[in-house]
Amino acid sequence: MKIRGWGGKYAKILKEFNFSRKEDVESARVLNSIMKTKFPTKRLEKKIKNQTVFVVGAGASLVSSIPILKKYKNITKIVADGATRALIENKIRPDIVVTDLDGDPEFLSKASKGGAIMVVHSHGDNIEKLHLAIEFRSCVGTTEGRPFGRIHNFGGFTDGDRCVFLAKYFMAKKTILFGMDFGPRIGRYSKIRVYDRRIKLRKLQRGKKLLEWLASKDNSGLYTTKPIKGFTRIRAASLEKIISK
Repeated sequence: MKIRGWGGKYAKILKEFNFSRKEDVESARVLNSIMKTKFPTKRLEKKIKNQTVFVVGAGASLVSSIPILKKYKNITKIVADGATRALIENKIRPDIVVTDLDGDPEFLSKASKGGAIMVVHSHGDNIEKLHLAIEFRSCVGTTEGRPFGRIHNFGGFTDGDRCVFLAKYFMAKKTILFGMDFGPRIGRYSKIRVYDRRIKLRKLQRGKKLLEWLASKDNSGLYTTKPIKGFTRIRAASLEKIISK
């Protein structure tokens, strides 16, 4: 499901955070040059379309969600950047990793070698890290701006909300969020190093607002363990019932 109105949201993000559209475009061009072939998005569609998927963020509640994620081995797990380490350390295999390469390179590499599709995002602040994508076996390039060449735009801003936009784009039947807190506590898996806590929290709040906007367009099949307007909030006890519907 392509999301109409993303261009306007992107323009507001650029203004709010004083980001450079020109630098975003340059980053996308670099990533496009690194990727030698265009990844067949049919492989993403196969893992997501009409499926129940778990979106796993790196919020503070992630640790308490690990036992649930371990229980459901056969459900597609779309994992946000830093959460990759938590899953791999607990012997849970990520199926899709959405990353702007801020996470631990060792664990991103392990996820790729383990068969995960790596959805690598380009923006003005990560040009120097894009070379890491060369080593990924299955790699999809993304941007928040105009898609071109081997670069896609599925929507979304932070790694976490981009996971949800990806699930919606490829029409997941149900999308269930774990570790997507968007609160004042920054999870220990969120980033190797947080340079500016205030900016980090602002980005998380922007990500939450984008998910609320997404839900206002179509909230069918959207579930969360933490409150997000437009999403159905669930508890672990009701999870089995929701999945089996």
